[in-house]
Amino acid sequence: MQRDPARETVLGVVLAGGAGRRAGGADKGLLDWHGRPLAAAVARRLRPQVDALWIIANRNPAAYAVWADRVLADAVGGFRGPLEGIATALADCDRDWALFAPVDIPDLPSDLAAHMLRAARAAGAGVAVAHDGVRRQVLCMLARPALWRSARDRLQRGDAAVHTWQDACGVLEVDCSDADGGFANLNDWPAA
Repeated sequence: MQRDPARETVLGVVLAGGAGRRAGGADKGLLDWHGRPLAAAVARRLRPQVDALWIIANRNPAAYAVWADRVLADAVGGFRGPLEGIATALADCDRDWALFAPVDIPDLPSDLAAHMLRAARAAGAGVAVAHDGVRRQVLCMLARPALWRSARDRLQRGDAAVHTWQDACGVLEVDCSDADGGFANLNDWPAA
């Protein structure tokens, strides 16, 4: 089957590589949410929107493998934060774009990829991030793979803040305020 050159491909990446500090050190992606692991819920929302799905997980790769086409660990270990996972995925990405989602936002909008892609194309942006009407959802982001070097350079300088890297890349904030509850973060909820 020949690929339509006018259609850009999107890799979905679930960021589940954290140390789980706010979850008592637990592997957050494997915590139960409404009878299923968080990672399964996020993967289920993301998979129909993308061409392939990867999970960044620094622990329990076999457990995550059932929900992803590929499981990767951060290129540099030590739980250095989400920018490390972003750089790792972008460096290996074989699609036109990568759409990132954190493992603790299980009700992602079902049109997030299409909405972000339309906005990024229209603006000619290399990185776009969802804005829920109140704040930037820093880890709900669409990025071009070529940006992996800038992420890696920033990490090597000791700056692991995703939002400052996005700003340096000329981020486009995409209005997603109509996504009713789509960005509710587990960190904001009482324990389930």
